[in-house]
Amino acid sequence: MKWYVDASFAVHPDFKSHTGGVMTMGGGAMQAMSKKQKLNSRSSTHAELIGVDDAITQVMWTRMFMEEQGYPIEKNILYQDNMSSILLEKNGRSSAGKRSRALNILFFFVTDQVEKGNLTIEHMPTDDMWGDYMTKPLQGEQFRKFWALIQGDQED
Repeated sequence: MKWYVDASFAVHPDFKSHTGGVMTMGGGAMQAMSKKQKLNSRSSTHAELIGVDDAITQVMWTRMFMEEQGYPIEKNILYQDNMSSILLEKNGRSSAGKRSRALNILFFFVTDQVEKGNLTIEHMPTDDMWGDYMTKPLQGEQFRKFWALIQGDQED
């Protein structure tokens, strides 16, 4: 399973960020989400962490559901385009600096899942981040590219 989770920082009138996510198991999107974040964030890294926290329940539930249906999941990959959030998710508090010390411990649930082997976090360049389709108004080629991927009209 591949999950593309992204956040747009402070895009709403109340300066809350927006989370978008897409899940695929090959061609096209099997699940998609787009929602305003409930918390205000202080940086794009914080917004990305909130976005992953918004998606993690669905990520883990889908893995367990598929395995109970008899489909073992060998790779459960969550792609992100923010290297700072990837470091925090993989390493937890040890990657936290002065600006990130105030992050709530619940965001490190992801770190626990990575350590248990239930999830892999990998970098995905912004130009290939399917989650962008769910977080911001794309135009032109980027819109057409992600629309085709989500519809299953082309392979990633």
